[in-house]
Amino acid sequence: MDRLRFQSFGSGSSGNCYFIGNASCGLLIDAGIGVRNIRKYLRNMGLDFQFIHGVFVTHDHADHIKAVGTMGEKHHVPIYSTRKVHEGIDRSYAVTEKLITSKKFIEKDETLQIGDFKITAFHVSHDATDCVGYTIEYQEKRFTFATDVGYINPEVAQHLEQADYMVLEANYDVKMLAEGQYPYHLKNRITAKTGHLSNIEAAAFLAEKYSDKLQHVFLCHLSRENNSPEIAFETVNNHLAEKKIEIGKDLEVVTLERFSPSKMYIF
Repeated sequence: MDRLRFQSFGSGSSGNCYFIGNASCGLLIDAGIGVRNIRKYLRNMGLDFQFIHGVFVTHDHADHIKAVGTMGEKHHVPIYSTRKVHEGIDRSYAVTEKLITSKKFIEKDETLQIGDFKITAFHVSHDATDCVGYTIEYQEKRFTFATDVGYINPEVAQHLEQADYMVLEANYDVKMLAEGQYPYHLKNRITAKTGHLSNIEAAAFLAEKYSDKLQHVFLCHLSRENNSPEIAFETVNNHLAEKKIEIGKDLEVVTLERFSPSKMYIF
């Protein structure tokens, strides 16, 4: 059986989309970038839409759902999410081609098997109609996606602690946000428990809960205005170093690009 593969196609408020699969097929987590770019990136790895078992949507904000209408109704890729998320997608200005035949419903904490992949959605705190993270199981490996995380609630923590690989939000640097130009109400929204996860919160969790099971951490959804890849990486590195956990030896940590695809990771 082929090895697990992961590639980020885009990560941040301008658009989010992640591929998880193998050499012959796979899944997408969110489709918040242009459909042409998604197809281009898939073709670069020798795939196309007919090899995608489904798009699994985390929530109904525009940067996560931009392409779901076209992918679902024109290219016949099933679009999976909770009933509430689908209700939000139906209302969204970002989706001009509404989902009809491609709409698929899932329930939180229930595992769906598609081919060799097991997919479980879990509750995430964020200011959307509804919001979930996903754990994908393949060949006894667990890959957990936790993006747009207001805080690490018990459900998120449980899935992250069992993961071999994870995509985890590190949205903002606390000092940069506090001293930045955002209006007060927006700063409050970001730091709320229904907002986004800071570098320090992500780093503290990783340092506290690290086990040798964890192999790779991909830091996602970095703010352009209130963060940088260097600051996010340094914050995580410093917290891990305090626990004698060495990046490059004990685990790998990667910051994902906002606008361009990452390299392909094969596990």
